[in-house]
Amino acid sequence: MSFVLNMPPSVVTKQAKSEEQDNPKKQSREDWRKQKELEEARKAGTAPAMQDEEGKDINPHIPQYIMQAPWYFGAETATLRHQRPQDDKKTDYTTSGWYKRGVKEGTSATKFRKGACENCGAMTHKKRDCLERPRKIGAKYSGENFAPDEHIQPELLFDYDGKRDRWNGYDVDDHQRVIEDYQKIEEAKQLLKEEKLNESLLKIEDEGTSKTEQGDSEDEDKYADHVDMPGQKFETKQRITVRNLRIREDTAKYLFNLDPNSAFYDPKTRSMRENPFKNTGKEAKLLEFGGDNFVRTSGDAHVFAKSQVFAWEAYERGADVHLQADPTKLELLSREVDKRKDDFKTSAKDSILARYGGEEHLEAPPKQLLMAQTEDYVEYSRHGTVIKGQEKAVVRSKYEEDVYPNNHTSVWGSYWCAGKFGFKCCHSMLKESYCTGAAGVAAAECLINLIQHTFGRLSMHTIAYHSCEKKKKKKKKKR
Repeated sequence: MSFVLNMPPSVVTKQAKSEEQDNPKKQSREDWRKQKELEEARKAGTAPAMQDEEGKDINPHIPQYIMQAPWYFGAETATLRHQRPQDDKKTDYTTSGWYKRGVKEGTSATKFRKGACENCGAMTHKKRDCLERPRKIGAKYSGENFAPDEHIQPELLFDYDGKRDRWNGYDVDDHQRVIEDYQKIEEAKQLLKEEKLNESLLKIEDEGTSKTEQGDSEDEDKYADHVDMPGQKFETKQRITVRNLRIREDTAKYLFNLDPNSAFYDPKTRSMRENPFKNTGKEAKLLEFGGDNFVRTSGDAHVFAKSQVFAWEAYERGADVHLQADPTKLELLSREVDKRKDDFKTSAKDSILARYGGEEHLEAPPKQLLMAQTEDYVEYSRHGTVIKGQEKAVVRSKYEEDVYPNNHTSVWGSYWCAGKFGFKCCHSMLKESYCTGAAGVAAAECLINLIQHTFGRLSMHTIAYHSCEKKKKKKKKKR
């Protein structure tokens, strides 16, 4: 890119005529090559860039037709001023100011002025443009009650953004007044609340009783930012202390076992799937936490997972069932499918036995009885008792056994008399009673003797039978 002087056509013709007479020289090939090398060096950054009349660098990558000024611009040096907005075409837009509303100019006149409105006496408009009520006698003839001159609005010229500025002409002082009003209201509410709180505290001190007063929830939320955290500050006026809401007895999962080779803790999901006490030798019953997988596989979790898989398989085969939407329908369908599977297995087994036989081999006794030997290792003593081996498990019930409450030496139900259960150690028939020992046994025997003497030597069973019959008759009468 190089600068070429662009002259008007008249000047070009004059120079052409003079050059014909003086035999002008054309640009040589060497000059043209040097000019191209200079342009390439400027683009590569090895040569200084071309500068305009203000001393600013011109980008060498700008095309020639953009950098070249037109002939009517009159540029004698390299410039880009013709590509920028011209000063004579710039519009001065209003950056500040707005139309004033309800403003009167000066004071009212005392006498009629020439050229003023005949109706109201203002100088800013004529009678036909007057917006006041037409007077019976105008101000020109009455000579009193002259209206002040209106404020003539200036001609404000805004640009594109200024016309669409929603806050243009907004007075900040108006909003400041609104804020001050609200602050006064909030201060008055706080003072009122403090007075109520002081009154309630005085009543509590006089009566000697504790009483909590619940304030308005909106006020509590509104003034919550100015209140200290519970347990962090002690107010001598209120004399109320509140403990922190955090429960410090809760132990995090990663603190059960501090061994770095123990179970992995995922901080993102807050889960520890494996048992942190896996290799510590502790019993599973005494553990506080056994891992998240233990919770997922315990209880009905396995049954729930099976039901979910069955629902997916049934839906793929065309059955419209869903575990959460219709669990009853899914349960009935699974039972029906299991029943059909069992029926199919038994029918297939019966058909094979009917065709090929061999049912007698299935009803044979176990191999332990047939061969009179097993692979189970058992050690016996000379008396025939089992020393070591597979001992017979003790049958236990679902109820708690060997429980001796309230200082009793025997379990509940070890004694029975007159259709009632009791404790054998003291013959007490009340389950929640304390043990009285031999004294209780003696008192129970005296009571039994007294009852037999009163009811004519009847047995306790007979007395209990008669009492049950009376109760049944009473129930029948009520029905």
